[in-house]
Amino acid sequence: MIGAIAIGVAGGVVAGLLGVGGGVLFVPGLVIFLGLDQHHAEATSLLAIVPVAIAGTYRQDRYGNVRRHDALLLGVLSLAGAIAGVVLANALSGQVLRDAFAALLVVVAAQLVRSTLRAAPIPPAPAPARTAEASPPPRRPR
Repeated sequence: MIGAIAIGVAGGVVAGLLGVGGGVLFVPGLVIFLGLDQHHAEATSLLAIVPVAIAGTYRQDRYGNVRRHDALLLGVLSLAGAIAGVVLANALSGQVLRDAFAALLVVVAAQLVRSTLRAAPIPPAPAPARTAEASPPPRRPR
């Protein structure tokens, strides 16, 4: 039970903070810490992500960050993809499914690194101006 709580909290924080599905942590956590097989971990993660996605979307929408038309289009198209994905996942062995999930994580990580390295560096903040009150007292000559 403690493992499930830790996985859920960590997945929720990562999903809310970075915008990635909690499944990035849910699936490995369910396999490693709770001993689920790959099929059960992925299916459990799909259901667990629903409330996380709703809460995160609600908060992001309040900040004005959700493009509703695009979100609706993605959601509708994802339904068809999810159905096809479940059919395909059930046709694959657990090992093949696990390896495919690991490969996906590697590709996503590589993309994040690539985009970070290509981003323009952020210039350092200017040093604060010194005021008379903040200046150290003058030294007396010896």
